[in-house]
Amino acid sequence: MFRENKGHLQSELFGTFNTVSAAMLKKMTSSNEYLFYRFIHCKIDENIFAGLYSDEASRPNAAINAMVSSLILMKHHDWTYEELFENIQFHLLVRLALGLDDLEQMPFCMATLFNFQNRVIDHFIKTGENLFEQVFDRLTEHQLKQLKIKANICRTDSVMVASNIRSYSRLQLLVEMILRIYRVLNETDKERYKDRFERYLGKSSGQYIYTLRSGNLSAELAMVGKLYHWIDQHLRPLYQNEEIFRIFEQVYQEHFTVVAEKVIVRSSEEMSSGFVQSPDDLDAAYREKNGRQIKGHVINVVETATPENEVNLITDVVVKPVNIDDSTILNERLDIIKDKTPEIEELHFDGGYGSEANDQKMLKHEITPVQTAIRGRKARVQIEIEIHPDNSYQVSCPLQKVSAIRTRKRWKACFDKSVCHSCPYSQECRLIEQKRWRVYYFRNEDHLKQQRHRILEKIPPERRSLRNNVEATIKEFSCRMCGRKVRVRGNFKTSLFAYGVAIGVNFGRIRRFMQKNEERELIIISIFMRFLTVLLVYGKNLKIRSNIWLSCGYYEKNITSWKMLVFRTDS
Repeated sequence: MFRENKGHLQSELFGTFNTVSAAMLKKMTSSNEYLFYRFIHCKIDENIFAGLYSDEASRPNAAINAMVSSLILMKHHDWTYEELFENIQFHLLVRLALGLDDLEQMPFCMATLFNFQNRVIDHFIKTGENLFEQVFDRLTEHQLKQLKIKANICRTDSVMVASNIRSYSRLQLLVEMILRIYRVLNETDKERYKDRFERYLGKSSGQYIYTLRSGNLSAELAMVGKLYHWIDQHLRPLYQNEEIFRIFEQVYQEHFTVVAEKVIVRSSEEMSSGFVQSPDDLDAAYREKNGRQIKGHVINVVETATPENEVNLITDVVVKPVNIDDSTILNERLDIIKDKTPEIEELHFDGGYGSEANDQKMLKHEITPVQTAIRGRKARVQIEIEIHPDNSYQVSCPLQKVSAIRTRKRWKACFDKSVCHSCPYSQECRLIEQKRWRVYYFRNEDHLKQQRHRILEKIPPERRSLRNNVEATIKEFSCRMCGRKVRVRGNFKTSLFAYGVAIGVNFGRIRRFMQKNEERELIIISIFMRFLTVLLVYGKNLKIRSNIWLSCGYYEKNITSWKMLVFRTDS
């Protein structure tokens, strides 16, 4: 049965807050953990997870905001589960961050936390709805409003992360599947079919391929293909409910094809980057970029970048297989980004995000695309396309400017050949030679692409380098991984990592922003106190002097309790 956790809003009579000294209470309320309690723990909407629990009267759930906050802290500090529970049990400030006002209570056990995560994963599989994404979105929405952060200018970038899987070669993956299939057979079938599997038993898949010569790999693949065909015909019908056999069927179809009852090994050219990379992570894909091979996922982030903002926050996070292009990811997220930040007018990105489809969608949402780099080679001779109010085009090269003519599928601009022959750039020009003209063909998408490339030159110089700072945000994700490899497997668990880190990054920025503001306030208070001291020393009116003295003393005595009252009321 679902029940919200509201107990943390009422302090215990003999709890931590009411038993520690004023000096310790002041340190506690000034800590990062108390700020986490105020901005994260108290703002988590537990009703998001209500659908995971029964509507009937039964035993209530563990505190959901405490479990979600714990997972965020775990990702933020890069803790293991053991380190998380050790800190919850013995670290006073971590308990403070979770709203625990005593030294003995544990809000949940490790099994409860795992069961909670499994419920969230099952919900995602059934509905496609990621509840942690909703937690991130609502927290960010509240923070943007509370801190009055403008989101009319945003920037985006991505980072490739490796899944926590072993890197298999093709043959090693196939042999690993054979070994795992043999493990799930019952004892009778193991004994009956031992002869068919005996070649691969007694060693790991890695040890098996180490004993092979490179010239024997083709013959080994053929032998594995025959065994796969036999398994598919004889064992799969008996064990079709086993998860490993569902994976086996996918691997079998990806690597082999059957023609007239003969198993044929697919060539390397037929292999796709989206094929199964490991039986432990079916969501992981393969990609090679800048000489680096990655088997895993890509995390894409969008954050505010308005120069007037004193602090910028991450507003959108998504995890996709690593073989999906950045431009495709952005195209899928543009509608969502517009819903989250309706005021967005300008989006900064690098060359990997530019595409005609994105130009069309940004034009629809009235978002100005600012691309800081051009994908591919830059043309030596620039052909410029301009659009008129009547939707006609004018095309110009270094020596000519002509009006474009509409054809059945596209536009064409006809340039005078006599002028072209005298042009010093004629040998490098992209124009097509015809009988009467030199012709340039283009579509509306080409105009949008040129427009996107020229926007960077039109915006003020102080806004041209706004995208650069998103690299620091990407570093915040990378530094929580060892060699850019996450500790988890699968798209969903990687997304939990990404949302946890994003919430932690936003919290860190808010914390530094508030500390900076508190320092300003202390400076103003210090100046004010000095002014009062001058009045106190040199003032002639004894009544005024005594009132000033009493005011100063009251302020110093009650500042801690005043801060506590404000924080509790805000919570």
